[in-house]
Amino acid sequence: MTDFIPFALPDIGEAEIEAVVATMRSGWLTTGPNAAALEREFVEALAPTRHVREATVQGVAVNSATAGLHLVLEALGIGPGDEVIVPTWTFTATAEVVRYLGATPVLVDVHPDTLNIDLDRAAEAVTPRTKAVMPVHFAGLPVARAELAEFASAYGLRVVEDAAHSHPVDSEGMPVGLGASDAVVFSFYATKTMTSGEGGMIVSADSDLVTRMRTMRLHGISRDVFSRYTSTAPSWHYEVVAPGFKYNLTDVAAAMARVQLTRSVAMRERRSAIAARYDDVLAGLPVRLPSRPAHPQTHHAWHLYVLRLTEDASMGRDEFIQRMSDAGVGTSVHFIPLHHHPYWRDLRGPDAAPLPVADAQFQCAVSIPIFSSMSDQQVERVGETVRAVLEGRA
Repeated sequence: MTDFIPFALPDIGEAEIEAVVATMRSGWLTTGPNAAALEREFVEALAPTRHVREATVQGVAVNSATAGLHLVLEALGIGPGDEVIVPTWTFTATAEVVRYLGATPVLVDVHPDTLNIDLDRAAEAVTPRTKAVMPVHFAGLPVARAELAEFASAYGLRVVEDAAHSHPVDSEGMPVGLGASDAVVFSFYATKTMTSGEGGMIVSADSDLVTRMRTMRLHGISRDVFSRYTSTAPSWHYEVVAPGFKYNLTDVAAAMARVQLTRSVAMRERRSAIAARYDDVLAGLPVRLPSRPAHPQTHHAWHLYVLRLTEDASMGRDEFIQRMSDAGVGTSVHFIPLHHHPYWRDLRGPDAAPLPVADAQFQCAVSIPIFSSMSDQQVERVGETVRAVLEGRA
């Protein structure tokens, strides 16, 4: 179908293409000047006028948000016997990095309104082995971060924010990326607000964590590859100080990300406008529309626009998805809760606590297209198709 509207498309312009081509012509393809500049510029974009930027906050560019989450947990010393609280409503990467280190992710339920982690349920899951909590800012709506910080302080937990969906946004007046958490990890995957195809960024104000993550990012080598290869002095010597990983971001990807960063606010605002239009067009249908921020100084990144079919809908979620596809509109489901997957179900065991909110919401949740390169005509067509399907006209 030539006029099929896909669920997601990246928003790439000539400036990104030119930046990538220029990098390829420069001869510097792996981690280099673009990656170093992206680290600085990303933090500057989070805090353009804040003294905290110059004082402490640093960025660590990586080849995926998954790699970033792994690096943070490793730097925090998470290991065998430890437990990390993770919401079940997330992609498997959030939990799998805990297993990389031999620790155990403890899956907890989510709030029925936001689908973000329910901190009351998280409190019930804390044991003497619990070392950290990894909240996910689902769909681009930030977790209440003051409440999160209070929870972590009460139980002595480290906090690693999975912000794969939430850039660039403020949470309670503070940009997601700054604040009390140990580290915040962003994704530049192809469907995100800004992209480098694959890639991510860790932001932290803990200099010890940053030093460890930068070392482990590239094989545990004590000297950054960029500084070794650009030095005018003999620079062949380096030391391996730990068994590290291969998590560095290429300069080709970083060049693309630097351009995308300059457009990220505008792309988020376009997504916000699309969400507002959907809210208008879909009003009155047998669906629950996405939650809006409860705090006046909290934004929504609108990485996803998730509908939830209500009990009075004339069809179930799966039939709705099929009818939307038949009408030429792609959809998806975010997420299949982790405890529904065989690996995580088996790891939890038969006596694990139920997660009823996630179970119920999974049955009715469906994501419709929202990406910044959508035309107004595509937005109108998606909205009208949803209405036609639910009204029995398609």
